[in-house]
This record gives sequence, structure tokens and C-alpha cells, in this order.
Amino acid sequence: MDEPERPSGAEPEPAAASEILAPTPEDLAPVAEEAPPAPAPAPKPKRPGVLAERPEEVELVPRGRLAAQSRREFLLFGLGTVATASALWWLLPDRAKARLLPGPWRDRLDTLAMRVGLSRERREATLNRALTFDDDVAEALYSRDRAVRTYTRAEVTPLRNNYNGQTPTPEYLASWKLRLLGLASGRVEEIALTDLVRRHRLREQVTRLVCVEGWSAIAWWGGLRFADLLRRFPPAPGARWAALRSSVNLDGAGRPDPYYVSIDLDTARHPQTLLATHFGGRPLGVDHGAPLRLLVPMKLGLKNIKAITEIEYTSYEPPDYWNERGYSRYDGL
Repeated sequence: MDEPERPSGAEPEPAAASEILAPTPEDLAPVAEEAPPAPAPAPKPKRPGVLAERPEEVELVPRGRLAAQSRREFLLFGLGTVATASALWWLLPDRAKARLLPGPWRDRLDTLAMRVGLSRERREATLNRALTFDDDVAEALYSRDRAVRTYTRAEVTPLRNNYNGQTPTPEYLASWKLRLLGLASGRVEEIALTDLVRRHRLREQVTRLVCVEGWSAIAWWGGLRFADLLRRFPPAPGARWAALRSSVNLDGAGRPDPYYVSIDLDTARHPQTLLATHFGGRPLGVDHGAPLRLLVPMKLGLKNIKAITEIEYTSYEPPDYWNERGYSRYDGL
């Protein structure tokens, strides 16, 4: 039998009860809410470098505390300045003091320094300790495998005559011989210049000579290696030093003033240490230490003794002309 036609616009009839499905346990279970996504980890702050500028920090300081700190720092700065100036004045040589502050004030300051224990003897001991420390460091850094810079002949510059006194007259050249002492043979050798030149290979080098006075010059030298002389005339066992002497040296008034230097045998054996016989491609002149001078470019010029007349090998450190007058002992560059 046909169902009656439902008028348009009418609501649909509800479904029969048998057509409504009962809820299952899964439908009755509580629905778990979805957890929100975890936030991304914050990037680690970059560690500032050593030279990076630090952010400024503001700190409130009471005015009274700031004023007290400023006064304290001013007093400490003033005391530090006075102490530094006093120490510098105490370390100055007497001639420099007389030039900077002539008159009675210099004596008063020296008297005040002595009253607080800053005597002249203590000053010399302090300076000697500083020089000894400098020498020890230079000696520890020395290496026979390290050479000083060499130059081309085109780079040669004028080299002044820098005798510490008057230049010797050339009369001594006619009878000059090199005297060697402290040898393994036990003998005393006397060697003429012709024998040195004929028996040893002559070598050339262009190096810089540096003076303690603050100037330097590049010069072209020729001569035999000190190491070659040591091989030909070995020193006695236990020898560690070489004393080089010039008996023809003169002082500023032209009076005899023997000059002497000491170098350790490691330095003497350095391949750039020469007993020079030539300068600028020609035999040495009197003004540059004829007929034989030491060339040791890894040391200051005052070690480069001119007009050598005697070499002695010793187990102890020999006296040194300028070290006895307050200069360094090692004089390394």
C-alpha cells in the first residue's frame, strides 16, 4: 500500500526507536584533549669573545661614597706618582742628576734618600741584578742555529770609527802577532797575520753592527770563522769562555788603555762569528781595528773588539771592560 505523500515543508518524522543505535563504551569514554606542541628550545646565547664589548651596567652609587672613593683614588695616584719619581731619581746616574738638578737641592734629595735606605750601594746592586736577569734571559734564548739577518752589498751603509778613545797609531802593525793562551796543548802560540790568512778559508758576510749608543750600520766584512781557529788550536778541557784583549787601545787623551771583552765559546763557534781581516773588500784599516777584529753580529758593538792582540780560553768568565763600568755582561741582541 502506498505511503501517503508528505506535504512539502513538513518536518521528517522521527526514526523509529528500533532504528536509534545505543552508544558504545568507546563513545561514552572521555575524549582526551590533544596536548599543545612543546615550545622550541631557546637558542643558547653566544659567549662573547675576549675583545667583545661588554654591555654597560648601571649602578647607583650614593654621592658621599663616590666622593670618598674619588678622594682615595686621587691620594693613591699622588702617592704612586711620588714613589715612581723618587725611584727613578734614585736610579739615575750621578752625572745625570747633576745635569738635571744642579745646586743644593740635588744633595738634599740624595740625603733624604739615604735616610730611608736608598743608598748609592743599594742602587748599584739593584741595577746589577736587573742587568744580570737581562743577561740570563738573553743567554737562555741564544741558539747556534739561529742566524742574524744578512744583506746585499748594495745595502751597505757608512760605518763610523767608534773607538772609545783615540784611534791607535799604525806603528804596532809592523810587529803584530796574535797570542793564544789556554790551549789544550799547554803551549802559547803566536800567529802572524799572513799565517791566519793563508791557513784559513776567508769568508764574507754583510751584517748589521748595532751600537749601544743607539745607531747601527750595515757593513761588508771578510775574515776567518772563529770556529775554524778553535778547531786548529783547541782550548784546554773545561774551557767555556774566551777573553779577547787589545793592548794597543788608547783612552781619550791618547794614553794606553787596554781593552778587553769576554764571550762564551758557544757564541765564538757561531757560524757568523768572524775574526775579521777585511772591511768593504779591502784589508782592515786602523780606524776599523786592523789587522784583526772580532765580528759577532748577534751582540752589541761594544763586544766587537778591534785590534785584537791576545785571545785566552778560560773555564771562568773573564773580566769585561764595559761590564766593569756598569754595562751588561752578555750584551746579546
